[in-house]
Amino acid sequence: MHRLEGALRSYAWGSRTAIAQLRGLPVPTAHPEAELWLGAHPGDPARVITDEGPRSLLDLVHAEPERQLGKRSVETFGERLPFLLKLLASEEPLSLQAHPSAEQAWEGFARENEVGIPLESSVRNYKDASHKPELVVALSRFHALAGFRDPQRTVKLLEAIAVPELQPYVGLIAGQPDSDGLRALFTTWITLPQPVLGALMPRVLDGCVDYLSNTKDGEFAAEVRTALELSEVYPGDAGVLAALLLNRVTLEPGQGLYLDAGNLHAYLHGMAVEIMANSDNVLRGGLTPKHVDVPELLRVLDFDTVDIPILEARERPGGGEFVYSTPAPEFVLARIDLSPAGPAEHRLDSDGPHILLCTSGSVELRCGTDGLELSQGNAVWIAAEDPEVVVTAGTECAQLFSARVGSPIARSL
Repeated sequence: MHRLEGALRSYAWGSRTAIAQLRGLPVPTAHPEAELWLGAHPGDPARVITDEGPRSLLDLVHAEPERQLGKRSVETFGERLPFLLKLLASEEPLSLQAHPSAEQAWEGFARENEVGIPLESSVRNYKDASHKPELVVALSRFHALAGFRDPQRTVKLLEAIAVPELQPYVGLIAGQPDSDGLRALFTTWITLPQPVLGALMPRVLDGCVDYLSNTKDGEFAAEVRTALELSEVYPGDAGVLAALLLNRVTLEPGQGLYLDAGNLHAYLHGMAVEIMANSDNVLRGGLTPKHVDVPELLRVLDFDTVDIPILEARERPGGGEFVYSTPAPEFVLARIDLSPAGPAEHRLDSDGPHILLCTSGSVELRCGTDGLELSQGNAVWIAAEDPEVVVTAGTECAQLFSARVGSPIARSL
């Protein structure tokens, strides 16, 4: 096992305090810190700290794939770590986005290669040939938009705003309250000519203000307030209208949200641990200055309405480990809660590699004859062929997140 130094990513929507505070570093930081990547993604691999000095985890995996990843992972996913673990801190909203299915990613990647779009191009949609299912688990109260709301409730929301200029658009979905109606309304809004959008948006925002003034904590207060907040960060963006079609979700610390292919979503605010298939494929739909390819987004979006389930981790036998069950084969994420009062010790599942991230307290790790202390904000890489690792609580309660390659046992919990 080796200490792991994550790759810090600075984006405008990040926080100048959250990630640094967790890592015990001075705040505020010079630049917003949005994500800490803990994995072997070619775009920004983490570094393993060895006796010879720091080394890219990507290079280490390439040099000895079966020792680092294990035979089962190599046979299933090839000579690459199939997941990417992140710390995420959102001070402002992320872009409205969706991820392709495995088939869509393969086809899109091949198509853009064939026409010669460079991988580093700002107009490239597909950076690789993989899908990108993802799971986010809140460390603080975490707010998000995810999935299309039931059309009948959306009609009720739009009528509650009481904006006459919205009535033609309400008719699109009221007359066809299903996925086809949602597709028609979303497509109409996301492609509105700028003069039409420029005239409509102020009226919609005025309606949102009036709704909050008249109802305060009404049925749609959170959705309406979110639209107003988004308009302050992204004035005149069609994504503000699209946000009115989506479920508004709030996670409390420890709760999770799983997003599969085609799910339109946007993270709004909060800090979380995030794990995903090792991919960087994102189709954006607004709330961003980055490239938006509307036809390609419409090709991958799933317009079926869903109630997004909030995931509660389930405790595995033996105590101390709580697994977030998802259908993604690339990863399993578990939370490990230890205390001097018990459970004070946990033995890691030895099947495959692990990345351990400590989010509070500190623990002692024993791996054969080796040992090290893992404290808050730090991470460790454990190779598949390392001896069994035993995690022991220190003098206070500790919380860790364990990321590993998916297994039938974990997914059945």
